[in-house]
Amino acid sequence: MKQEIHPKYMACSVTCACGNSFETKSVKQEIRLDVCSACHPYFTGQQKFVNRGGRVEKFKTKYNIE
Repeated sequence: MKQEIHPKYMACSVTCACGNSFETKSVKQEIRLDVCSACHPYFTGQQKFVNRGGRVEKFKTKYNIE
């Protein structure tokens, strides 16, 4: 490996918009996130499933056809 061409690898503070923060290592000193594993619906199990229906269902509800 060549000397003096690689960025410094240092401790990094990661902060999420939800308020969760943790320490890791990176070439950056601070990282700010919008979504982390503490607030993402996939990891928290609070995922919402919405059945929007297709074209046929929309047509049937629009014209009251069953």
